[in-house]
Amino acid sequence: MASTSAASSSSSKYAKHRRIGEEEEEEEEEAGEAEEELERFDDFTIASSWERFISEIEAICRQWLADGPNILTQKGAESVPSFDNLYVVKRELKHGKRVYCMEYHFMKSAKGKHSYWDDDTHSMQLSFGVYEFLIIAPLSASGVVLDDPESTKLLSSVAIALSNCGSNWPAFVPVHDPSRKAYIGIQNLGTVFTRRFEADRIGSQVPIRLMHLEGLHELFLSKFVLSSTDFPARVKVNFSMKLTYRTPEYDYYNEETLVSEANESIAESEVANHPKKQWDDDCSWAEWYSAEDPVKGFELTAIWGERVFEETLEMAEVENASSFDADRWLLHPIVSPYMVDDSIGKFVGFASQLQLLTADTSGQENSKSTVTVPPPSVVDRVMKDLFNDEVGNSNYVEAENKYGRAMKGAPSDSLFAQFCLHALWFGNCHIRAIAVLWIDFVREIRWCWEESERLPRMKSTSSINLCTCLIHQKLHMLAICIERKKSLSREKGTDHAHEDGISNSVAQNKTRKGSAGVVPSMMLLNTFQEMHAPYTQDAFLMTEDMHEERLHAAEAFGNAVGLSGQLERDVLSSDMSAFKAANPDAVFEDFIRWHSPGDWVSEDRAEGSSGWPPKGRLSQRMSEHGNMWRKIWNDAPALPVSEQKFLLDPIREGEKVIHYLETLRPQQLLEQMVCTAFKSSADILNRTTYGGFKLMKTKMDQLYATLASTLKSLQGKSDISDLSDDLKRLCQVFEHIEKLLILAASVHRKLIDAPRLSQAIFADYFNYYLPKMGTSLESVCYEKEFTAKEKVGMHERDAVSNLFPPPTANQSWRKVLSMGNLLNGHEPIQREIVFSVIERISNGHYSSPTPLSTDEQIETHRMYISGTSNDLWVALSVTSWD
Repeated sequence: MASTSAASSSSSKYAKHRRIGEEEEEEEEEAGEAEEELERFDDFTIASSWERFISEIEAICRQWLADGPNILTQKGAESVPSFDNLYVVKRELKHGKRVYCMEYHFMKSAKGKHSYWDDDTHSMQLSFGVYEFLIIAPLSASGVVLDDPESTKLLSSVAIALSNCGSNWPAFVPVHDPSRKAYIGIQNLGTVFTRRFEADRIGSQVPIRLMHLEGLHELFLSKFVLSSTDFPARVKVNFSMKLTYRTPEYDYYNEETLVSEANESIAESEVANHPKKQWDDDCSWAEWYSAEDPVKGFELTAIWGERVFEETLEMAEVENASSFDADRWLLHPIVSPYMVDDSIGKFVGFASQLQLLTADTSGQENSKSTVTVPPPSVVDRVMKDLFNDEVGNSNYVEAENKYGRAMKGAPSDSLFAQFCLHALWFGNCHIRAIAVLWIDFVREIRWCWEESERLPRMKSTSSINLCTCLIHQKLHMLAICIERKKSLSREKGTDHAHEDGISNSVAQNKTRKGSAGVVPSMMLLNTFQEMHAPYTQDAFLMTEDMHEERLHAAEAFGNAVGLSGQLERDVLSSDMSAFKAANPDAVFEDFIRWHSPGDWVSEDRAEGSSGWPPKGRLSQRMSEHGNMWRKIWNDAPALPVSEQKFLLDPIREGEKVIHYLETLRPQQLLEQMVCTAFKSSADILNRTTYGGFKLMKTKMDQLYATLASTLKSLQGKSDISDLSDDLKRLCQVFEHIEKLLILAASVHRKLIDAPRLSQAIFADYFNYYLPKMGTSLESVCYEKEFTAKEKVGMHERDAVSNLFPPPTANQSWRKVLSMGNLLNGHEPIQREIVFSVIERISNGHYSSPTPLSTDEQIETHRMYISGTSNDLWVALSVTSWD
């Protein structure tokens, strides 16, 4: 039964196949297509897990191949950090208990030939001479394969999948532990050639032979086939090298003491009197704080372009060659971490202290500030610095404020500005500490007033600048009052007449008083005498609040014109009295000719005629009946300025200033302190020498404009808590620009003999830093590291080499030199080399058994070497004919 059943089943199967065969004979084309489909069909019911794994890899690779770089980028391929032209897509795969990640790295645009030394080259591209590549590794903490069988199996899987796809992508698998950075890889180059890759690392002491170019060249030659008949005795090896040097840490103290090494050592007692010099000791901000040098050093990259060598001995010549023989020099500044840190507030400078001040001003709690008030000794030291007798009263220059009243403050070297700057660094800028400091400050000012001692750091002449803050105006007024108060004391009971100058005129009146000198080419109308210009009183000085009081009083009494004109009449009467005293025989018309030339209509035909008497007449307004000027002239006595009553009562006005300072409300003080502190801090930074970098100058101009627009809304407000956000943003802007300026100063002084290079390096960092400032139109996703390098011109190499001073005998690292290619005695921190051999396909070891009509060349062997005396990494790629 079993056999019958089996036979029946078998005959049934055969009958079925005969029917299928008859149908195939009738429809030959359909049968052919069906057979082709069956051949392509993968029966996963009998496929192994490894075959399914390969099929999954193949499906992913086919999809990536079909999409191409542009579509993959559109689908969300990620840009590889620090590389402008390299992208990556990732997929996870599972095989057994393992989960793998496969990454495909590709470029949107092709790289140029021999561009592997570019900074935009990935380490895998540089190591193996490839452009696009696959990496597959376990998805684990280490991301590496720990045993050789698994790595080989992975690489085989990818190779089979890529071969099925018809792709020539190179594929890599990491092996061993992460520190080794070891890889194996393979690449199918059509149906004839295969390229295999291998990389490994020596992470301990490198053999002496491999520290020098001769030994490395021999290492490369040893990777050829062992038979000496396969290659000629002298192999043409292509060679290219990149050396990286790092400047030693700069010692500003030793810079001054190096010359004393050969002399006697400094006594220990003298060492304390010679504090270590800081890099910014002569910078404008050094009086207030010492900034960390933002440029820690430089990395110099020297590149030797591709050369061809045939003998190992030629390597020794290259190793002993000067770095000045390199084809290219590239310079990269090593920037301090605080310059690339995204967080605001870690940098200590004017901006950080302004942040503390504005927190108190806006009524916010300052978590960083303590309530502890510095001891009286600290307060005394600050007062001594502010009221130092050696500080003159005119040592500051009041710079033009092109923003007018929009940014009211005080000149940075003036007394109130110095108080504000000291307050920034006093007691963490806490409001209680500021109150203590202000009380002592006003006490010192009152003492100066009562003792008629000049106010330091304040001018006692010129007009009051209404574009400054009111406190500065008041102090300026007080300084003038003190000088006039002293003058009254000296001149009381004495003759105050000014001595006349010597005149050749025999008609000179002996009663002339208060002459400041002869007016050139002007004679009095009624007598043949030279006209004398008189000494006059300074214009009546008023602070901003005094102007406002006059205006309000005039409006209240409804007589604005009359009240506001009284002061002008007093000034005019004073000038007329002084003119009469200096010119006893003068008439009203003479005064007009001197004081208001526009009101004298000359009738002399010849221009510049010196004839006497001068011909002319008064203008119409001065000729009118009842003219106010003539009436004042008639009433004015002939008195020199020294005998006149001061227009300004120094005693009364001085007491008003003291009263204002002693009764000033805290919010009014803090408001003016904020404006002055911002402006003075900016002024101090603006004095920095930074080589006139255009980008930096533009930023400083923008800072002043930002200060003006923000601080304008601050003025006159008793409650400014609603401006806290604006002030916080202003502090952030200030910090960004302060950090940029400090970096500009550091770069400029280090490369002062290479101005083009220093400006280019700063421009690179400026463009890198710009997105952090929130002013760029680009995405706020910016690079975390600054990696830009600037090409060094041939005429700039001497200036750059000066960054590497010859080492002194006591510098220990000098004794462990083990590599060549020294630059002023400094060995490179990294040496990278590419060896390669190129052959024609049509002849030699790599010729095909079948004659090929092509002259194409292939890179048969390539070795990338990177290392130092303590670390060596070697990557080898070999092309073979299969």
